[in-house]
Amino acid sequence: MNNKKVLIMLTLATLVVVTGCGFEKMEKQANKQFGDQHFKTAIALIELHKVRFGEYPASLDSIKYTGDWDQIVWSSVKYQKLSTGYELDLTNGLMSMPENLEYPAEFWQGLGLMRSNLKK
Repeated sequence: MNNKKVLIMLTLATLVVVTGCGFEKMEKQANKQFGDQHFKTAIALIELHKVRFGEYPASLDSIKYTGDWDQIVWSSVKYQKLSTGYELDLTNGLMSMPENLEYPAEFWQGLGLMRSNLKK
């Protein structure tokens, strides 16, 4: 099964549970959790690429040895390699952009992540 089909099935299953039960709070929480996980997974894969190959990837598609679930992350982030480091923006959680997703200053330390829509 291709990655887009897995993502669509997961999204539809979540929508049925969330909207069918009328839990708006649960929907927001799931959206935030997926956004957080996708953002952190993208960072981990980008930083691992740097360790393996000595430079940040030209694009997310050039990252090797990813799992099937890792591919889903690419639909939730926007990546750009910079001259020093990279920019990574979160564009989607589960169904939309999560609200109030923030990280402490310590989270950003030691990363080549220079710019992000989540970095305050």
